[in-house]
Amino acid sequence: MSTAVVIHPAIDAGSKPAAAGFAGGKLTCKCPTDKVEVTISAQTAHNHACGCSKCWKPKGALFSQVAVVSRDKVSVTAHPEKLKIVDANATIQRHACTGCGVHMFGRIENKAHPFYGLDFVHTELSDSSGWSPPEFAAFVSSIIETGTDPAQMPAVRARLKALGLEPYDCLSPALMDAISTHVAKSKAA
Repeated sequence: MSTAVVIHPAIDAGSKPAAAGFAGGKLTCKCPTDKVEVTISAQTAHNHACGCSKCWKPKGALFSQVAVVSRDKVSVTAHPEKLKIVDANATIQRHACTGCGVHMFGRIENKAHPFYGLDFVHTELSDSSGWSPPEFAAFVSSIIETGTDPAQMPAVRARLKALGLEPYDCLSPALMDAISTHVAKSKAA
């Protein structure tokens, strides 16, 4: 019998529902001192397990856990000097701590992008409870690119479904609809 598939430490134990009226919290990096702190002043949306090869994942996790929030609700409140963009050419500019490597937030600077105005955050970096729970899994096949044996994919998808996360090899249907709506409106303009 093989070992259970480990998706992500904050997801494997199961998710709690979002707290009513939850208004955000602080995310901190993993440095032992002089931690980067990012304050989120709103509830997140579209929280999900992400298998892409660009998102930060805790050691041993197959997936990251990432949600979005309006960029005007994100502020760096401690040690901004430690943040550096991982890949300036990437669509999502991931701001990581130069000390521990944790991605604190990702931002899209392209105003024509459908998700411009949203920042990507890892709510597991917060001690606050009440964040929106993961709703689906995105870019599932991409974990093969980071070393997962393709033969393990049926077990990975089964584990995601057991956790209540529908596995997609793109984004969720609602987010794909949002992208297509944005593209259609930009073509009409």
